[in-house]
Amino acid sequence: MENDSHIETEENLIAKTFFWMFLGLLGTAIIAWYTYSTGLFIEIISGDYWSILLIAEVVVVLLFSFLFKKLPPVVVGILFFVYAALNGVTLSTIFVIFELTSIVYLFIASAILFGGLALIGYKTKADLSKWHTILFGVLIVGVILSIINIFIGNGILDLVLDWVILLVFFGITIYDMNKIKNLSEEVELDQEKLHIYGAMELYLDFINIFIRILSIFGKRRS
Repeated sequence: MENDSHIETEENLIAKTFFWMFLGLLGTAIIAWYTYSTGLFIEIISGDYWSILLIAEVVVVLLFSFLFKKLPPVVVGILFFVYAALNGVTLSTIFVIFELTSIVYLFIASAILFGGLALIGYKTKADLSKWHTILFGVLIVGVILSIINIFIGNGILDLVLDWVILLVFFGITIYDMNKIKNLSEEVELDQEKLHIYGAMELYLDFINIFIRILSIFGKRRS
């Protein structure tokens, strides 16, 4: 009976996690399209609000990450949707750079790929704890090199970094999914908001996979 109860708790956590992730992605998509279709993104870029938006995203993520255990579930949920909304505004530029059909097809391809990776993370019995240091170490190096390459403008390096970071997020998705599954056993954590934490983790993983796949394979507007 105890094992059945644990399985039910685990499945409930996963179901809620993916539901919230879906809501976050839906909100991001709606806001991204609205920002683009209304021309609001032009005002944001021309008005130098872009850097403010990026800083706001970082602040929300930091608040979410460091204060997650202390904040009540309602506030954690609000932070999640605030981030999804801000991300929608910044992602509106993909409609300017890439053709709509390419965005749609690659979004679907990313979703299928993400689902497969999440399934691997959920089903595996292996200890993935050692993955964290390696994956995030490579990711930090990749991000630093990406920032440097903004000033250098090396196309080949940019493509290599896209592939490396994409592969890293494949691993991070597997790791995060496995970690979220195991969180259902952490009795000291507030189970009422664990699914929001999991949704944020997987949301970030999916967005990064999608953006990298779009950057590599997306058909750009002429």
